[in-house]
Amino acid sequence: MLFNSLDFLLFLPVVFLLYWFVFRERRQQNLLIVIASYTFYGWWDWRFLFLIAFTSLCSFASGLLLERLQGRRKWQRAVSAGNIILNLAILGVFKYYNFFVDNLDSLLFMMFGYHLDWATQNIILPVGISFYTFQALSYSIDVYRGNIKATRDIVEFFAYISFFPQLVAGPIERATHLLPQFQQRRQFLRAKAVDGCRQMLWGFLKKLVIADNCAQVVNESWANYQALPSTSLFLLGVLFTLQIYCDFSGYSDIAIGCARLFGFDLMRNFHFPYFSRSIPEFWRRWHISLTTWFRDYIYFPLGGSRCDKWKIIRNVYIVWGISGLWHGANWTFVCWGLYHGTLLAIYNILSINTKYKHIVAYGRWLPNLREIMQMALTFFLAIVGWIIFRAESMAQAFDFLYCMFTHPIGLDARFLKWALAGVCLLLVEWLQRDKEHALQLPDAKPFNHRWVRWAIYYLVLIVISGFAGSSQSFIYFQF
Repeated sequence: MLFNSLDFLLFLPVVFLLYWFVFRERRQQNLLIVIASYTFYGWWDWRFLFLIAFTSLCSFASGLLLERLQGRRKWQRAVSAGNIILNLAILGVFKYYNFFVDNLDSLLFMMFGYHLDWATQNIILPVGISFYTFQALSYSIDVYRGNIKATRDIVEFFAYISFFPQLVAGPIERATHLLPQFQQRRQFLRAKAVDGCRQMLWGFLKKLVIADNCAQVVNESWANYQALPSTSLFLLGVLFTLQIYCDFSGYSDIAIGCARLFGFDLMRNFHFPYFSRSIPEFWRRWHISLTTWFRDYIYFPLGGSRCDKWKIIRNVYIVWGISGLWHGANWTFVCWGLYHGTLLAIYNILSINTKYKHIVAYGRWLPNLREIMQMALTFFLAIVGWIIFRAESMAQAFDFLYCMFTHPIGLDARFLKWALAGVCLLLVEWLQRDKEHALQLPDAKPFNHRWVRWAIYYLVLIVISGFAGSSQSFIYFQF
């Protein structure tokens, strides 16, 4: 079920009313969430419900076993490793089997003229498998580390894994943060629910108006990029940069806002990343739930930044190689990850300070010249990365970049319209960069007047209804 569908607009109020007005007891609400979440997920393909249920059951059982083996570290390590291997094996089969078999087939044919026809399978990728697998893994790892006690309530655990607002594209929650919220009684708070609706509204604007319209132009133009002038190619890269941000952060806004309607707080997943002054700062503000997951469960165990500079760089490349592969079974994703790993390594080698205390231009309306140059460079480096990410092959990525720098200058006006629309959206977010989301209006004049706030909400609705593009699937559903 898509957030941007009529099905969801009917589904959400029904679940909301049942949740607060019929099933008021905590355990009943948790069971309702499981049923609603499995309905939400099974809307695509009911067969994949068995897969998420199996993943949930294995992780739940591993938690109980880890707690029973308290003090027997060797056996706990075996149980934790077994659950990790099982979950990663399931993820590997569904997400990477075709990728590895195709590459092995190409290698064997090149070397020996032999094809692996018998091994080729058309395995369908279940929606959101990377997200809920990582969420399940974090639970068993945290129980093993002693960061959280294993739950004995299977319903609340299944609700934690399958919670429908963030099930298929995050944020990737930790058991230490989300599971305790299922273990305590929820109370309806009007202010929290209203703010959740505002955040959902802003997310729908980003997705339906900016992301979907940019997607239309990008999809139509990408196949014919070699015929475009350099300026248009650059703007095409900008459009995809806007598309992927508004698509993914829009989903996160809708998910976080939707969760607030049910009394839950999800972690922030985007913190205005295109206002970053460096690539390291960019990755502290983009897909925060994933980058912190890799930091806590891979980077830190490898030694993190507590070792010499060359080992730090090694750790960065390992993490970003895995991060690229997590995004998809294609060499473009791996190279995209290594590209950002290289940029982060350069910042580290040059010892450039990137640990800013506050967001850019904190306490000021405008950035200074240095900050403008830093943001422009970071944005350009992000565009190059997103071109690699969007390309169908590395040959296409290199050719696109080559054409962007060598073709004659020229401008296609159809690119300019939505690039300017994206800039307008970023300007609004700039003014609200100290808030959780752009529609979290201040109490100062004129926003303290109810009619002003409602005028803004209706204006957003008018823009959505008048300029929404043709419905596009969320980009991160494929991961």
